Amino acid sequence: LDSPKGRTPPPSPNQPTLLPPKGPSPFVDRVPDALGYAHPMVFVHRDIKPANIMYEPQSDTVKVTDFGIARITDSSKTKTGMVLGTPSYMSPEQLAGRRIDGRSDLFSLGVTLYQMLAGRLPFEGESMTQLMFAIANTPHAPIRTLNAALPAWIDAVVDRALAKDFEKRFQTGTEFAEAIRRGRASGATAPSADARA
Repeated sequence: LDSPKGRTPPPSPNQPTLLPPKGPSPFVDRVPDALGYAHPMVFVHRDIKPANIMYEPQSDTVKVTDFGIARITDSSKTKTGMVLGTPSYMSPEQLAGRRIDGRSDLFSLGVTLYQMLAGRLPFEGESMTQLMFAIANTPHAPIRTLNAALPAWIDAVVDRALAKDFEKRFQTGTEFAEAIRRGRASGATAPSADARA
């Protein structure tokens, strides 16, 4: 969970991504695992986004970087109304300035994975007000409507990660990681063009 020398997985679908369309990379479940390690120690990152996920291919190492906000404050010390992080990746409760826990980071990770796989953010707005409304109220487009080559199981993983109600999300990073591993093990792929017709 330190600051490594490595490459940030790019958010563009035209470049190598965290979850390639033909099948998830074997390291993708390590990001929620890292959060699952940090959260019980009362570390809530508050700014999960592509720029803070680093992959070093030579050592096959994935690291979550920039825990600066988490070091400044933790969920037990954050005052209601304090908003820290990058708005496009924030959870509804974080944008509302409510007290947050690790499930907010898992929402932000869901936004990050969605962007890396679909090439766009799940929630957008021309102003901060519109963005906040979208994150809090507007359903995201099903991810495979934007990238039909993705494996079928990714729908359920992303949908749960992006649940507006934190009680309906993955409750721990470990649970998030296990869902990815189960999906990868299932071998479920996107239906063929004939099957979708």
